[in-house]
Amino acid sequence: MFARDFMDTRFHTLFPQQSIAEAVSAFQKASQREGKKIFGMMVTDGDDRLVGILSMTDILNYVQPKHVAIFGEMEDLDPAEVYRDRLATIRSILVDDIMTTEVVTVRPDTHLMVIAEIMIKKHIRRLPVVADRTVVGIVYVSDVFYRLMSMFSPDMG
Repeated sequence: MFARDFMDTRFHTLFPQQSIAEAVSAFQKASQREGKKIFGMMVTDGDDRLVGILSMTDILNYVQPKHVAIFGEMEDLDPAEVYRDRLATIRSILVDDIMTTEVVTVRPDTHLMVIAEIMIKKHIRRLPVVADRTVVGIVYVSDVFYRLMSMFSPDMG
């Protein structure tokens, strides 16, 4: 079984020049359309070429103040105000500014077991499927899990 056999060809993308506020809105809209929470999206250029990936973790890492551990020790610092200030900057920060650019990808002919290995070793929850530099699908760790389990248990297929 190969990526092309179970990849999801319905996926949502962002563009590098979108603001993080627009990206968060896109996450929310995609979650509503899909009926499940969307935790990350591929970032493509105008030719559907993958240039990065943006996850909720990337956004949280940006919003999270760098020295949050000392908030309890500093009586004159209001954590809520610090967060408000960071959140206010989201309108001016672009997807391109905080997206992950070194994205691990697979090809449509990558075997299921190889995909599982990549996801386990690199702690990856989603893998873009790329052919001729163009995104053609995405594989989620849940897809890999249930495909593998269905091979061992007919009740899970």
